[in-house]
Amino acid sequence: MLDHLHQSAAVIARHRAAPMLADRERFLAHCAEQSYKPRMLRKVAWLLLIIVSCMPTDQQVIGRGEIRRLARLAKTHMKSHPFTANGKWSEHTCQLLERYAIKWYSFLGQLDTTNRSNSAFNHHVSAFERFMRDERGLSEVTIETRCLRVGNFLESMLPALQSLKLLTIRDLDDYLHLQSERGWCRSSLSALASDLRSFVRYAEGQGWCVAGLAALIESPRMYSDERLPSYMTWSDVQALIASLTRDDAVTIRDRAIILLLANYGFRRGEVARLKLHDIDWEEMTLKITREKQRRVQCYPLTQIVGDALIRYLTEVRPRCSHREVFLAMKAPSRPLSAESISPIVRSRSAAIRDGALAYSPHNLRHACAQHLLSEGFSLKKIGDQLGHRSATATAIYAKIDLPRLRQVAEIDLGELL
Repeated sequence: MLDHLHQSAAVIARHRAAPMLADRERFLAHCAEQSYKPRMLRKVAWLLLIIVSCMPTDQQVIGRGEIRRLARLAKTHMKSHPFTANGKWSEHTCQLLERYAIKWYSFLGQLDTTNRSNSAFNHHVSAFERFMRDERGLSEVTIETRCLRVGNFLESMLPALQSLKLLTIRDLDDYLHLQSERGWCRSSLSALASDLRSFVRYAEGQGWCVAGLAALIESPRMYSDERLPSYMTWSDVQALIASLTRDDAVTIRDRAIILLLANYGFRRGEVARLKLHDIDWEEMTLKITREKQRRVQCYPLTQIVGDALIRYLTEVRPRCSHREVFLAMKAPSRPLSAESISPIVRSRSAAIRDGALAYSPHNLRHACAQHLLSEGFSLKKIGDQLGHRSATATAIYAKIDLPRLRQVAEIDLGELL
């Protein structure tokens, strides 16, 4: 690998003389498989040279904090290197060294992955996770969300709270109030309170905290159908799609993503989890995994979406071993997460709205539902399209069908009044 990256015999000799040559060669090959360009591979090779020269090579486990400290000390041992401006170290260089040191030790299996900041409660969250999966049978999405929210709450309590025995309703109320001040809406606070209540109820059963605490956790008052679903108009959706005409790789990928969100009403996580084998080109269908319902739903592949996917897959998708359809365009090649779909939609919609509030992937989902409603589809069919489990979840769209609501308002009730 080094022979292909460098032409200077002296540079190659310097790399070969450093410790752990075979492991460094394997790591560079691993990076090459993730679509790293030669220029970046050369930079990584120099970073590895610094790492094996200035950081421990015989430790069984090393933590992120120790890596951060050593990355700051490395500049006292390595006065300069070829890829910094004027051969001088910068904060960016330290950050880059730290990032690849973490990747390096993770590759070797020597990175300490435990979270020291909330180690006092790690086993509580892990036990709660196993309970939700093995005994409650909850979906992975629900388990992940609850563990994240509970973990954030427990971490916020440190170092004042060293034991769940000391947990009080005041701590829980203060945390909910803090999230409210940070801008959380009532529906989000209600979901958070429900997750905390579920964890505290489990903790009570395990004898970790005071009994009766879960019953005291109050959620914000919610009103049935109190809000209209936020959505884009279908003309805005068409304008957004029409704006994605450039031939660069990112735009080609983003166009395919937005077409899936708008034309089918998929959730962002469903698009992120779409695999290559989920697209059947012979039958012209695609399959979406509904995590909460634990079922797979099949959809016909429309011409416009199929063309966009074919162009993305054949022209710009990085070659790698990942089976997910949508990948990051910059190395290392990796699947897009559900969270990374949102910035794509926001940035693309902001570009056509002249500074107005940008749209989210869920706005596209609502726009799809509103469009189907205006085309005369029943709420049952719309619910099936969106993957709703109950008619109640779809009924809210009746509130935005203004033409039909006007017809209802114009009915002459006559003597019934």
